[in-house]
Amino acid sequence: MELTHFNDFLTVAAQQAEPQRLLFVFATAALPAEHTEEEARRFAEGQGGTLAPVMYVDKAQHEVPDFDSLVEESKHTGRDWQIVFVGALDGHRGQVISSEAAQQPLELMVKHIENGQIERFLAFDKAGQPVRFV
Repeated sequence: MELTHFNDFLTVAAQQAEPQRLLFVFATAALPAEHTEEEARRFAEGQGGTLAPVMYVDKAQHEVPDFDSLVEESKHTGRDWQIVFVGALDGHRGQVISSEAAQQPLELMVKHIENGQIERFLAFDKAGQPVRFV
């Protein structure tokens, strides 16, 4: 199934044999402290820059009914974001893994994003559209 919206991701997660714990890392675009004029110009046009995680959370799949609910909940944090990276962890024997068990993989996900290793994660913009990095 081709993912054309975040809600497609939720549909796929719900179809898995084991219940899923979903991992979310919300990030914002930033201009590096040491940048060229060209990089600043491109950033002003909405291109380039770096992605900096601003918050992260894990949730059982059933706790995220749709993208709009996730966005609405994120507004209560007071932190702005442009992209949400997502991952999923399989449950075991019909039970979703605990939030505590997801903590280390979630922190590792944050570190990968901080290091620019984003190709292994799905990413969506604030409209729920998939983001492809080239």
